[in-house]
Amino acid sequence: MAYRITNQQARWHLMQLYGLDGRNSGTVRRDQLASTIEQLGYVQVDSVNVLERAHHHILFSRHASFRRHDLQHLLEKDGRLFENWTHDAAIIPSSFFPYWRHRFAREKERLRTRWKSHFGNDGFDRDLAGILSHITNNGPVMAREFEGNKPSTGCWDWHPSKAALEFLWRTGDLAIARREGFQKVYDLTERVVPHVHRASEVGHDAFVDWACRQALARLGFATRGEIAAFWALLKPAEVDGWLTAHANELERVEVETNGQGKPRIAFALPGVVDKARQAAPPRDRVRILSPFDPLLRDRARTERLFGFHYRIEIFVPESKRQYGYYVYPVMRGDRAIGRIDVKAERNRDCLTVRAFWLEPDVKPTKQLVAKLETELERLRRFAGVSCVRFSDDWLKI
Repeated sequence: MAYRITNQQARWHLMQLYGLDGRNSGTVRRDQLASTIEQLGYVQVDSVNVLERAHHHILFSRHASFRRHDLQHLLEKDGRLFENWTHDAAIIPSSFFPYWRHRFAREKERLRTRWKSHFGNDGFDRDLAGILSHITNNGPVMAREFEGNKPSTGCWDWHPSKAALEFLWRTGDLAIARREGFQKVYDLTERVVPHVHRASEVGHDAFVDWACRQALARLGFATRGEIAAFWALLKPAEVDGWLTAHANELERVEVETNGQGKPRIAFALPGVVDKARQAAPPRDRVRILSPFDPLLRDRARTERLFGFHYRIEIFVPESKRQYGYYVYPVMRGDRAIGRIDVKAERNRDCLTVRAFWLEPDVKPTKQLVAKLETELERLRRFAGVSCVRFSDDWLKI
């Protein structure tokens, strides 16, 4: 038997689960910030800074009083968070570190095969040993300390020492002690997060159980593939085995799609169906979200549940872009209403709105435009510029 969850119930539940229902208020303390990241599972890190870096923007979307230095303190002073990889670079609660050891072991095998073939077997091993010895004896380093003035035109033009640093970070021997600008400063993991580095090993079965349960807790309801993809820690066969072993304790749900598509069969932890059915509607406000916001990260899921087709066009040639280089999704309440091309032009000390494309069924009412202007004013203050400027013909209907 499968329990039915309507599309509206699914959207309301997810907005609440992801902290976007508009009910966070007041000053956010560091403990609350750490709790938000744990609730989300991780926060993606991205180097693009058109408006604000992704990890800052994601947290600001949930806490208007978010302060960047609080996140920095949790990462660099308290050690309650660490940087590593899920599907991409991310900030992760340090309490999860023991489970990441399983990822480190798998990455050592995968990346060693891939990277040694590029950099050469003997030289790569020598670089790994040399980097570890240097950091052990001399302390934290940045990649540029080894590269001199060598230009970089892509990841495979890395200096071998840069590749060694990234390998040792991705496989757990090194961690990010801090960032200067956006450049990583690497140190021994045992010095960056000593309290969790000493934690006991977690067996394989316990690791799989944790990864599946914690993914489901954060997804609300999910297919096998969505569970496997959430952390990018598990193989599909491991998820299959876990679902079979725990079938009696999971709820099987039918989740309605947005539109005419067939309901999707998914799995949920006990109690989720009741929570979804009781979820309150999010507040009627406009939010400009990061392209990497956890609510929208799985593009196929976003399209299925919110009826919103969204892609980032960074890697699309300019002449072939439909919207723009870095266009932000826009939500109103539980609906995706469009996308906006907005940039913090710090040389002009202004937040410039170049274009706002509404979804076909959304009308540019005075109320909607007023709510958008309120959100842009919030983002202006967050970006630290003094005005909002609208380009000619910015509203696309």
